[in-house]
Amino acid sequence: MSLKIDQDHSRFRQIVKGKIRENLRKYISSGELIGKQGKEVVSIPIPQIDIPHFRFGDKQQGGTGQGEGNPGDPMGGSEQEGEGDGKKAGQGEGQHALEVDVSLDELAAILGEELELPDIQDKGKSKIINAKDRYTGVRRVGPESLRHFRRTYREALKRQISVGSYSPDKPVIVPIPDDKRYRSWKTEAEPVANAVIIYMMDVSGSMGDEQKEIVRIESFWIDAWLQRQYKGLESRFIIHDAVAREVDRDTFFHTRESGGTMISSAYKLCSQLIDDHYPPEEWNIYPFHFSDGDNWSMDDTLLCVDILRQKILPRANVFAYGQVESPYGSGQFIKDLKEHFGADERVVTSEIRDKDAIVQSIKEFLGKGK
Repeated sequence: MSLKIDQDHSRFRQIVKGKIRENLRKYISSGELIGKQGKEVVSIPIPQIDIPHFRFGDKQQGGTGQGEGNPGDPMGGSEQEGEGDGKKAGQGEGQHALEVDVSLDELAAILGEELELPDIQDKGKSKIINAKDRYTGVRRVGPESLRHFRRTYREALKRQISVGSYSPDKPVIVPIPDDKRYRSWKTEAEPVANAVIIYMMDVSGSMGDEQKEIVRIESFWIDAWLQRQYKGLESRFIIHDAVAREVDRDTFFHTRESGGTMISSAYKLCSQLIDDHYPPEEWNIYPFHFSDGDNWSMDDTLLCVDILRQKILPRANVFAYGQVESPYGSGQFIKDLKEHFGADERVVTSEIRDKDAIVQSIKEFLGKGK
């Protein structure tokens, strides 16, 4: 019975995953999932799965096929009799979408399969370690589950030969407690690949709520994929207009400033964070910058180029710049990056016109497996 239940549950999970794949692009472009995110799972509405149920008829009717009407007549009465045609408020219970909990790891796996994202080859090992047990030898005591059969047999054979009880004609080997040998182990510290995402975003007046929602959705899916690739993942958040400052996640997505934009202030702070906390030989570093493409001056843009080339790119796995379309932004900055770094594979740029462009943007950012 338990096996049957497990099989049914597994089958149901496969159906759910299939439905998620069918509607993945819709889920990615929707911010609804983020509001349903728990610590390790996300609740996803699956409206396409119908739950079977019984509906009882009127007691006054006869048995099967014995009611009024002729073969081929519509069931359930005429359209005029019902109250569920959208013209009146009905009294009956409506159909509800089924919500299922999907782990972030499962969600990231589906994302990777559908977008054909390659696994990332990490470039460093962190000082943060995992404890891992390794079998290293044999000892005389231990649990029976770790008994070493071959070594126990050998000790028993040696003992019987030495005392003269071994007979080649009747080679029966009977171990005694002193013959038993057990596997021994020791706990070794194993480095764990770690990564940090440094999100930077322009929060000047031209970056409105719609633009920030696009960044919020895209960062959720980027986090989900990178968490699957690395056991340790940290996120840092920088906002900037003319001045940059580090903030928490909530402030990052809800602050709205005004005034000019100096992108170099964010790049300087990003470089300082790497200097202070994330040595590149131990960390995989992912700076992501989102803006509408406006910058204060060409001089500041050239300063950004210099900071990228000298300080950020030599230490980062990849530098990602996403330009969110805004009716108030000039969109010039992405052109400048392409002019200076068009042949550099470490710099990935993406133009995000609206929510429907998020899927392609994620593939552009993560599709090289760096």
